[in-house]
Amino acid sequence: MGVEEHPKLHAVMIPLPLQGHINPFTHLAMKLASKGFTITFVNTESTHQHIARAQSLKDDDNNPFSDAQKSGLDIRYAKISDGFPLSFERRAKAGQFVEGLIHVFEAHVDDFIENLIHSKPDPPISCIIADSFHVWASTIAKIYNLVNVSLWTEPATVLTIYYHMDLLKSKGHFGCHDKCEDTIRYIPGVQAIEPADLPSYCQDPDSSTVMPRFVFKCLEDAQKADFVLCNTVQELEPSAISAIQEKQPFYAIGPVFPASFTKRTIATGLLPESDYTDWLNSKQDGTVLYISFGSLANMSKQDILEIAQGILISKVSFIWVLRHNILGSGERNILPRRFEEETVGRGLVVPWCSQLAVLSHPAVGGFLTHCGWNSILESIWCKVPMVCVPILTDQFTNRKLVVNDWRIGVNLCTGRLIRREEVAENIGRIMSKSDDLRKNIEKTKMVLQNALSDEGSSKKNLNQFIEEMKNKILQKK
Repeated sequence: MGVEEHPKLHAVMIPLPLQGHINPFTHLAMKLASKGFTITFVNTESTHQHIARAQSLKDDDNNPFSDAQKSGLDIRYAKISDGFPLSFERRAKAGQFVEGLIHVFEAHVDDFIENLIHSKPDPPISCIIADSFHVWASTIAKIYNLVNVSLWTEPATVLTIYYHMDLLKSKGHFGCHDKCEDTIRYIPGVQAIEPADLPSYCQDPDSSTVMPRFVFKCLEDAQKADFVLCNTVQELEPSAISAIQEKQPFYAIGPVFPASFTKRTIATGLLPESDYTDWLNSKQDGTVLYISFGSLANMSKQDILEIAQGILISKVSFIWVLRHNILGSGERNILPRRFEEETVGRGLVVPWCSQLAVLSHPAVGGFLTHCGWNSILESIWCKVPMVCVPILTDQFTNRKLVVNDWRIGVNLCTGRLIRREEVAENIGRIMSKSDDLRKNIEKTKMVLQNALSDEGSSKKNLNQFIEEMKNKILQKK
């Protein structure tokens, strides 16, 4: 076969500038580079600044992929403007920032791709792998005749719900919030689901605000992708995956983190991390509850206080990641008075830490989580059962998968109101070493592990995607 029939693949990868999206993009970049891809990985200048500060990068040009490059992987690193000055408070002015992602960011991506093509990179760019939460991917791919690949960083179940919003609207379940109680049984690929378990943007009666507009515009664009890659496993969500495959080429390639992901070598964290290994080493195996609500979600002070009181009642050992901005305000006095005094020796309250290092430590026996998808996959891999308290977006649907479908966790509370007595009771259920939960999570871990094996579904799906993409590139020549 001629050389032209084996195009050298060069992918430009652009994640959404949020921690939960940067991590899977980084893992996928490493995986594709190890299969011979040239990768140009693009962060926003603001994201890069946060990573450089948090990780104290000192390599040439503060390149987080420098170690990967030294190992022989062809990963090139670039930074672009998101349209705002570095001093702009993206979190405090989230609505304005998201409007910029809708209306301004595309022009900066366009300039970057045009300049990169004119620089005649070797090999030439063949595809763009954009976060499904970008609004511009199909337009940019069409302008520059690139294969358009969308990376979906949430479960397939969530995507098929979004793809069938027209059904929810026609049946009266879209935007019904707490007004609907009848079980939804008509979404292709989704087992019976309660309205309260839909993604939050499908529950919100007001879809005119910036976040729903952004999400729905992104999903409209994602449906135009040539291929969709998903950080899930075929055997975990077979029905949802089949339903999406009726609409477009879709490949379950997860979990995208490597089997050795707990020994991280690429700097991705946007916040400074501290090492609490020594403290964990002082605890007996399976006795510590890890608590974290992610890098983005806000909670009310009342909910934080009820969780804290529940922890006091439970008397469990814990390490609690409590971001200073979790209330969405500048208030720092979050916990009850004397909380830290009353938990000296058995509890740590920390601003941030390496979640991988904590979850993989044998002392950790449970995870009180907001149900972010990355957190769920990491918890499964480390065989740590979960206590679920979803806060926003896909987390309500993710909770259903964890508690109802896979039975590897419990709800923090029966309703959306958090009560300290229920908090203590359900923490106790997880930390009592429940045989059923631990057997189920052992089995689920094996599903993930098998998917990544040489004959596993995720490995086969990734290889199939690469071959199909090569064919698509040849068609475009």
